[in-house]
Amino acid sequence: MKILLSAYACEPNKGSEPGVGWNWMQALLKQGHTVHLITRSNNRTSVEAALSRQQTTPAVTYYDLPRWCQRWKHWPGGIYLYYLLWQVGAYRSAAALHATERFDRVQHVTFASFRQPSFMGRLGIPFVFGPVGGGEEMPRIFRKGLPFTGRLLELSREMGNRLASIDPLMLSTFSRASLIACTTSDTLKRIPARFHNKCIVVPTIGIDESNIAAASLNPDREPRFLFVGRLIYWKGLHLALRALAEVRVSVPRASLKVIGDGDDALWLKQIASDQGVADAVEWIPSVPHEDILREYTSNVAFVFPSLHDSGGMVVLEALASGLPVICLNLGGPGAIVTPACGILVDAHQRDEEMVVSSLAKAIILLATDVETRTRLATSTVSRARELTWDRAAQIVHSSTCLDAHPPARSAI
Repeated sequence: MKILLSAYACEPNKGSEPGVGWNWMQALLKQGHTVHLITRSNNRTSVEAALSRQQTTPAVTYYDLPRWCQRWKHWPGGIYLYYLLWQVGAYRSAAALHATERFDRVQHVTFASFRQPSFMGRLGIPFVFGPVGGGEEMPRIFRKGLPFTGRLLELSREMGNRLASIDPLMLSTFSRASLIACTTSDTLKRIPARFHNKCIVVPTIGIDESNIAAASLNPDREPRFLFVGRLIYWKGLHLALRALAEVRVSVPRASLKVIGDGDDALWLKQIASDQGVADAVEWIPSVPHEDILREYTSNVAFVFPSLHDSGGMVVLEALASGLPVICLNLGGPGAIVTPACGILVDAHQRDEEMVVSSLAKAIILLATDVETRTRLATSTVSRARELTWDRAAQIVHSSTCLDAHPPARSAI
């Protein structure tokens, strides 16, 4: 099948949005599809360097707005205007390509947000929108302990989610899509009900089969725990730091290694100090991805109490490395982790104190109960194998929705 893939963010060896774009492209190639990628010009160097080492490659069209527009990305909220205009230009490039290439399908993968439109549905061929997320929201009771800017941002996010259901550009995107792939059931709920008959729920992230390793079952590990992610309030690290204070009462040697950078680093370090666990937390700035993969194999468990993550690539990487995960039953991580490979802490209709206490109990259990830790570790790899990029791409492109919903009239 000849697939046009729209990926604003697409770079090899990256996480987050760039990694999503790159890995979806690779998964489609592995399945034997002919892929034509549209991405930004400033991705060219890294994309072409990586493709030069591959036997099977896509055709690539690089498009970007004029250089003078790029300053907008540095203005508050300017990235969204820039992105919207890029989508308009990318569609025009796609329309010109389709006039000669005659693609079978078009798929939009990044940005992977259900609040940001794509115009690729106007090509008049089956259009896959997603997988997209962003409909996850932090339970309001957890906002009380956030910095003022965090509370303001959460309110803004909530309003954005509500507005998406009446935004004319989004309604047009949903209407023209043959298939809307949602990363979580939370995002599905944000899509207007009249479009639900062409929606499926499938993770936007996956793991490469080659990165899945055998579980390492060392019963004598020190009670060291790991967090990897941006140091921003909604990743929930402040909950883990408060939990660590409770853990240290019964497990004095328990420690937490934190890898990442972010705007809330000082706030989080102050919490560690206030909780009396500063000596038990090791702060490491962002490191190369290869170093992070090694870290997964030398800890007792991965702690990731994110409050509204659509994906959670680090959670999947931890499982693929044989490391049990402790997370909240919210968003992407809550959908990835099962009771067989980790501990899900209930965060619905519970206040922060209750959740912190439950996190502490989970950490203590894995620090002290070798049998439980071993049982969970033996299932992590099998769970990771259920969530590969290839499987996600197969689910999307084998969906009956693509046959059941005829494409919109061509706008070429």
